[in-house]
Amino acid sequence: MANKKCPECPKCLPGWLVQFGDLMSLLLTFFILLLSMAVMDKKKVEEYFDIMKKAMGFIDASTDIQTQSEKHSTETSNSSNDDTDSNDESMEESMQEVTELVNQMNDISTIETEQIQLEKGQNEFTLDIPSTIMFEEGEYNITNPNSKRFIAKVARVIRTMPQAFNIEIIGHTATNGFKDDKIPRDNWDLSALRSISVVKELIKNRIDPSSLKVSAYSSYHPKSELASDNRRVEMKFFADNTNDDILSEESFFDRLE
Repeated sequence: MANKKCPECPKCLPGWLVQFGDLMSLLLTFFILLLSMAVMDKKKVEEYFDIMKKAMGFIDASTDIQTQSEKHSTETSNSSNDDTDSNDESMEESMQEVTELVNQMNDISTIETEQIQLEKGQNEFTLDIPSTIMFEEGEYNITNPNSKRFIAKVARVIRTMPQAFNIEIIGHTATNGFKDDKIPRDNWDLSALRSISVVKELIKNRIDPSSLKVSAYSSYHPKSELASDNRRVEMKFFADNTNDDILSEESFFDRLE
């Protein structure tokens, strides 16, 4: 009898499955508890689905397509009008601030040829700044503290303008040309480097570089026969959409004139 082997136990499921079953039971109990404590607000659920339908462009079955289209057009038109009014007000305030800055700079200089001019055009306006205000003769770096303060104040106004505006900095020189082996080598270099200096100063004052553009015309876009008039840097502000006049003829400039 002692040599008789014990019969093998029947094979059963692995031991870890019991623990896994306990874990699933606990998770199920946990989610049931969460559901029992949650309160379903029918009104909020309906509002949510209504918002989702409008956002995804679903049309109400009880309303025909024409009515929905007219409603959408009216809402879009009202929104566009509100944006236009807001931009006009912002432009008017910005232009008033720019005019004050120009007057302050002009008061500092008693020389007539060093007066900053504010020019308007279709869908744009331009600050015409004599180069002698910002740069020494033949130089392209801005060293004058008054000029740096002026650019900083202009930058502050630019930051309050509508995002649709782009700013182009245009350099001009007089017609008397020169040649040099060092930079600036000629009027092209001088006009370009002066524009770049103004742009870099604007960027230092937190102006978005993507809205800035550099142009250089050398001496090929003279303003007059006077060399002092042609040595200048222009700040041109213009809108992306050329169909909309960014300056209201009856708002700011009429009062200015």
